[in-house]
Amino acid sequence: MNNKQTTDKIMMIRPLKFGFNTSTSKDNVYQNSSKKGVTASNISKQAIVEFDRFTHLLKSAGVNVVEFRDDGEYETPDSIFPNNWISTHIDGSIWLYPMCSINRRKERREDIVNFLKNNFDVQNIFNNASIHEANNQFLEGTGSMVLDRENQIAYASLSQRTNDILFKDWCKVMNFQPVFFQAQDGGKPIYHTNVLMSICQDMVFICLDAICKSSDKDKLLSFFIDTGKEIIDISKSQMNNFLCNVLELKNNINEPILVMSSSAFNALKDNQKAKINKKCTIIHSPLNTIEHFGGGSARCMITELFLESNYGPQLKYPILS
Repeated sequence: MNNKQTTDKIMMIRPLKFGFNTSTSKDNVYQNSSKKGVTASNISKQAIVEFDRFTHLLKSAGVNVVEFRDDGEYETPDSIFPNNWISTHIDGSIWLYPMCSINRRKERREDIVNFLKNNFDVQNIFNNASIHEANNQFLEGTGSMVLDRENQIAYASLSQRTNDILFKDWCKVMNFQPVFFQAQDGGKPIYHTNVLMSICQDMVFICLDAICKSSDKDKLLSFFIDTGKEIIDISKSQMNNFLCNVLELKNNINEPILVMSSSAFNALKDNQKAKINKKCTIIHSPLNTIEHFGGGSARCMITELFLESNYGPQLKYPILS
């Protein structure tokens, strides 16, 4: 089987009632609960504006976007971040993940899974999420795990939302090598690995200052060197501007694209930008409201689709309610 790191097909969820989630804020230090003069309705409306602008940018760049809409059946303020509950893989598998916050578990949608089953070649669906949630064990998708798909290595910063047993079990089933470590920001464990790390085709974005142990830093650097990744070392200040929450995709003519928010782009140093521009075209969009109240950014909003389409290039990429 040929492994690949990037795809031109993604899934995104247009929010209906995006807002500050009190439940997730307990360990997500990047969320902010208030902004002077901004109402809950304003926050929700502005998030939709930012989402629509972002998806338009992606489509204009040649990325195929399957866009679903939050159906409003449940209170799901974080539905805009689907990469935490579902991932897809080149072997035809779909994984549904156990979520720490009770109000995020309603984000797992059967209609979305059925759409994927009907339009793509799906071989296996792994869904023991409810069982693990009952045991207070969580693994929140590609938020918890940053995947080097090509080299079959999975990286994870352990936290309340990233259980080491579930992580190692996932790696065993998927035949990935597990690499885990501990990272902190402000004296607290970083809640998701993709806050401090992103693996691209030829690069890795990593905030080495956030890694707790020097032995873990050395271990990570060894893996990056062995797999030929150019290291883009990100400061904690840049990490707080979501510069590690980026994702490499490709467009429909196989050109590499690095997707990020405008706050992340503006945090880039000139030498970092020069390194990236040799390998990818950077595209960015303002996600200030989503970042401020949701504590997540561009990468969190994207579920990559590595499944093969049943219809080949004829598959239409609709907006689905």
